[in-house]
Amino acid sequence: MTPALTRFAPAKVNLGLSVLGRRSDGYHDLHSLMVPLTVGDTLTFTPAPDLHLTVRGADLPTDERNLVYRAARDYLHAAGQPGGVHITLHKTLPLASGLGGGSSDAATTLLALRELYPAPVDLAAVAVRLGADVPFFLLGGPALAEGIGERLRALDLPAAALVLLNPGVEVSARDAYTWLGERGTYTPPLDLAAITEALRTGEPVPYHNALQPAVVARHALIGEALAALEGAGLHSPLMSGSGSTCFALATTREQASQAVQALQGRFPDWWVSAAETVPGRSASS
Repeated sequence: MTPALTRFAPAKVNLGLSVLGRRSDGYHDLHSLMVPLTVGDTLTFTPAPDLHLTVRGADLPTDERNLVYRAARDYLHAAGQPGGVHITLHKTLPLASGLGGGSSDAATTLLALRELYPAPVDLAAVAVRLGADVPFFLLGGPALAEGIGERLRALDLPAAALVLLNPGVEVSARDAYTWLGERGTYTPPLDLAAITEALRTGEPVPYHNALQPAVVARHALIGEALAALEGAGLHSPLMSGSGSTCFALATTREQASQAVQALQGRFPDWWVSAAETVPGRSASS
């Protein structure tokens, strides 16, 4: 009998998110630096005759409305229905938070099912049909995302300690891009060389998030979170993705831990966590 697999599904942050403009198909052209983190969700996969999903830690649907369920269904179909799987998703990341939790859970599901039921399935092709961020999580490291997020180029980046702060506001990506479109405030490409150098030296990072101004204008708590991170002695605060999670960088793990304690005391109802970015393969060697 094949044993169950337990796999970690990392969160991500956007170390800068530029929206270059709106495309003729209604989507937006992006230029974003995405980096996986050392915090995330956990999933357990047990071979079974059918497909079944259980979610612990959050009130989420367990049918085709859930990205994990769809990822498993699509992989099993592409592999010729070699069997089924019972999946337990242990959700620890906040929902609709700009951390890519659902996309990471889906990508982790594809990778796990390839272990359980090996088959010549094009995971990237399955992933992009599930969502624009899902292919990123198949890479396992930092990447520059372009197009609608489907064009990825793996990058080497130095690791960085940071603190995540979520004020409990849920922001849908659809709303965030709609609000940006109303403003029409598109932004130039990120300066990857300058961002990389700042991460290496610990200096303030010259990144931006094109979605942040419009989201903060509608959710004052996100602006409060950004200010709180800076007030805790951290630098380069930024909203991740479409929000509502914000992050800021620390010079050391110890500083990040101290900032978490201070923020937990000040905002006991908010989600706060220390984390580190996962560096590129050669940067970590």
